Amino acid sequence: MYAYVGSRTTRERNARGDGISVFRVEAASGALEPVQVVGDLVNPSFLTLNRRGDRLYSVHGDMSEISAFAVDRASGRLEFINRQSTHGKNPVHLALDPSERYIVVSNHIGASLAVLPLSDHGALGEMTQLVKLDGPIGPHRTEQKQAKPHFNPFDPSGNFVIVPDKGLDRTFAFRFADGKLAPAAPSFVESREASGPRHVAFHPNGRYAYVVNELDSTVTTYSYNRSTAQLTPLQILPTLPETFTGNSRAAEIEVDRSGRFVYASNRGHDSIAVFAVDPSTSLLRFTGADLSHGRTPRFFTTDPSGRFLYALNEDSDTIIAFHINPNSGRLYPTGFSVRTGSPVCMVFSRHQA
Repeated sequence: MYAYVGSRTTRERNARGDGISVFRVEAASGALEPVQVVGDLVNPSFLTLNRRGDRLYSVHGDMSEISAFAVDRASGRLEFINRQSTHGKNPVHLALDPSERYIVVSNHIGASLAVLPLSDHGALGEMTQLVKLDGPIGPHRTEQKQAKPHFNPFDPSGNFVIVPDKGLDRTFAFRFADGKLAPAAPSFVESREASGPRHVAFHPNGRYAYVVNELDSTVTTYSYNRSTAQLTPLQILPTLPETFTGNSRAAEIEVDRSGRFVYASNRGHDSIAVFAVDPSTSLLRFTGADLSHGRTPRFFTTDPSGRFLYALNEDSDTIIAFHINPNSGRLYPTGFSVRTGSPVCMVFSRHQA
């Protein structure tokens, strides 16, 4: 198995990354062995792989493009295919549709979603649709001056795209059909003022969604209508311990594969919040926040086995591996860490000889 790590690379971001780093993953220990660094890339800060694992796509943060790469499944190495404009500024997330004939991108600045077609060989085509997001901005004086979509995953059905918007305190829903986005009905759900919804993760049963709110460090639980994409709020909980009174912002969220635990990262407290999922209601119970053993865990992810969690500490240039306790969901360092500049995203692909 191979891991691909995106990074920040520019002076404007006070970054130290070199590009996309490729690691071989040791299955038993979770250790990472360096294979390749694809350099000369500007802020390859979010990545996604196709199902087969032979194509990788990357945004270029603070720019206006995304890139496609071929993956050698035997060696894990990457080879550049092509690059296309997203017709916006600072693309921050991208997601393949279930057919893998299109890719949808969030332009953080300019507040738009771009749809680009893919060739049979995975190359990016020119943009075919640009959808603007709009609404009344939130009250935060510095972070809510405009709409700011930050994430655009497809829901478990593959029929809808869900888009948390940090600037508008809304989470939008779009139906995706025949390569085009159209607003769902209802088209959005309001969140708490100045909460700043950032990312969303779905429960494996497809009936619940969890949105991490960056600005007030909370997680909102929603029931999810798989036919209409309607989100109905059920609960909101802090991601921080009651004893922490400093500054912090939430970033990433993930539901484990069993649906028993939800994780969210805190930048400032520098921890991964752990929530237990009630098996009958799918509501959350905060069980603690385990330190990320670094600074600013912008991103984290569990490996495909569900046994390890990797915290990417952007400001201390480390990836720290944790064991996941299968009973409590709590995190314990494995003792393995690797230094890599400004890591901000990590995806996995199983190798094929």
